Amino acid sequence: MSAIPNRHDHVREAMSTEILMIGPRHTLRQAALRMTQRGVGSAVMHNPETAGIGIITERDILHALGAGLDADTEAVEAHLTSDVVFATPRWTLDQAAEAMTRGGFRHLIVVDGDEVVGMISVRDIVKAWTRVPSPA
Repeated sequence: MSAIPNRHDHVREAMSTEILMIGPRHTLRQAALRMTQRGVGSAVMHNPETAGIGIITERDILHALGAGLDADTEAVEAHLTSDVVFATPRWTLDQAAEAMTRGGFRHLIVVDGDEVVGMISVRDIVKAWTRVPSPA
């Protein structure tokens, strides 16, 4: 019989600390290529001019391309997910799942103070709750 997962485990225990960071002027194609190479569905965008942090997801890229926009000229900064919600490493997985459900998104940027320390996805939460190891 398998152990019942602790739904109160913390984000820090399930998040990825290897974050794909991209700049605001990268094109959608560049973002998609880097996301594909890393096998991730999102990237954190940091704008050094404004100290702003945002997230672009595969869904954001899909919407832009579906609208007929050019992946080779459209800048990431124009297609970021709106209403970004940040998690902290101390949040429980339940809190992260609730924030994702309420917001209708699948990724949260994890910050500790002003520093980006990770990313957590629905997949990370499901893996933690089911204790299934990542595929090789």
